[in-house]
Amino acid sequence: MTQNPPNLRPDLAPKARLSEPRRQGQPMIGMVSLGCPKALVDSERILTRLRAEGYAISPDYAGADAVIVNTCGFLDSAKAESLDAIGEALKENGKVIVTGCLGAEPDYIREHHPNILAVTGPHQYEQVLDAVHIAVPPSPDPFIDLLPASGVTLTPRHYSYLKISEGCNHKCKFCIIPDMRGRLQSRPAHAVIREAEKLVAAGVRELLVISQDTSAYGVDIKHATEKGHRAHITDLARDLGRLGAQNELWVRLHYVYPYPHVRDLIPLMADGLILPYLDIPFQHAHPDTLRRMARPAAAAKTLDEIAAWRSICPDITLRSTFIVGYPGETEAEFQTLLDWLDEAQLDRVGCFQYENVAGARSNALPDHVADAVKQDRWDRFMEKAQAISEAKLAAKIGQTLQVIVDEVDTEGATCRTKADAPEIDGNLFIDEGFEGLAPGDIVNVEVEEAGEYDLWGRLV
Repeated sequence: MTQNPPNLRPDLAPKARLSEPRRQGQPMIGMVSLGCPKALVDSERILTRLRAEGYAISPDYAGADAVIVNTCGFLDSAKAESLDAIGEALKENGKVIVTGCLGAEPDYIREHHPNILAVTGPHQYEQVLDAVHIAVPPSPDPFIDLLPASGVTLTPRHYSYLKISEGCNHKCKFCIIPDMRGRLQSRPAHAVIREAEKLVAAGVRELLVISQDTSAYGVDIKHATEKGHRAHITDLARDLGRLGAQNELWVRLHYVYPYPHVRDLIPLMADGLILPYLDIPFQHAHPDTLRRMARPAAAAKTLDEIAAWRSICPDITLRSTFIVGYPGETEAEFQTLLDWLDEAQLDRVGCFQYENVAGARSNALPDHVADAVKQDRWDRFMEKAQAISEAKLAAKIGQTLQVIVDEVDTEGATCRTKADAPEIDGNLFIDEGFEGLAPGDIVNVEVEEAGEYDLWGRLV
């Protein structure tokens, strides 16, 4: 088995897993889903709607009557990847509909690919469906297609992303997501809980709660209470945790901004209602860099908060992402970040080098950092983060941990501990005695070996 180093960019998502039989004469649609897990949820919703209208989902270009490319526009490199994916779909299939974050720039897309059929922006489901109807008219079998058993998922059956809101009210200078996806729009809490219940009934064993800003959930609707559920992240986490306690379900929180009320979530982790895992985007540690980013500049207080979280829930896992080489970042500011990382001892760390993004206010900042310097700082940052990860994992040898099984093949079982989110964190591998395991099983494992990012163990 191979080790699984963490992805280093936050705009990556699991690969689509598509396979379902096709009835004779059924129209087929392919989907290429790029970008973050939030975009993956959008892809799932589009495919679920199409499936209900009688379309089959093609796992390859050759079998598709048309292809939807759900794009990412977070970074210029992600835009380039999206353009490449559109070009590949055009070459392999020819009939391509573009949606997603980069779809907010239709002229830019058509400049590179004038032969696409249609362009829509992020979460514009109706416009995507309209474009599909024109390109490939539906032909449903009313006894089979109009009431599919469940939604189409692009993740394994045992875990699912649960989107609780769309958009963001932050104005970080390096980010254009608010321009693409708009301001915060929270879903009613009872609707989120109802979706979670349906996912559990369909066999999901782990819910990954996502949004652009999970901590701000409900602010836009004034934390409204409806049908017994309040739209506040603490209340929602508690409600999901109770659902989890009744069903041996893991609940994991992503994209949690470090607002003061985040501390109210930690007792829920200590009590076992939600996983002791906090995905929290710090981005940097030097106050001047944070101010240039238009981020909260309170790194020292953040260290105090981390210490308080760990005092309440000692086994909490902290994951974060950082930017190095931000405009104006001096060597002293970068060294402050390294020193902060030494003190914070975060468990899971991702990092990417700053890139200009069309429309971002940071582009106009003075003193941009040379590419060679950005690379050097990235290398030094990741070297330190890797050493911290390696030491923390080595300390787990001899411990018995609960894990969830993701895959089983002839070589062994690939699992994750409560400290590992799918696709972005490490794995725990079982190389012997795994024959009776299946994806979605939750079992206890004694850790026998540790690497830089992964663990190895045996069933107990």
